[in-house]
Amino acid sequence: QVQLVESGGGLVLPGGSLRLSCAASGGTLSWYHMGWFRQAPGKARELVGTISRSGTTYYSDSVKGRFTISRDNAKNTVYLPMNSLKPEDTARYYCAARLTTNADYTYWGQGTQVTVSS
Repeated sequence: QVQLVESGGGLVLPGGSLRLSCAASGGTLSWYHMGWFRQAPGKARELVGTISRSGTTYYSDSVKGRFTISRDNAKNTVYLPMNSLKPEDTARYYCAARLTTNADYTYWGQGTQVTVSS
């Protein structure tokens, strides 16, 4: 059973930066394809981006060029550095893991809150 724990959220000014982390325990992160999602109050959950086991990344249009995803399998951690943050990036951010790309995400973290406001 894989446990995922996100950290790094907080309050930041528009134009600022944050780096989210997703630490895994109870399993070997290198086996999993990872995704970052976010959900704002009253809105549906949205895919932010993904990183495959081999390191291939995908980003939604709303964050492309501002966010990047990386993974450090030795540390069992996935990262989401976020730059040029906008108020519309305000949401709770979640990481998730799945073994194959054609499966649903099996494991989810509890999320970390990101608030972009002046």
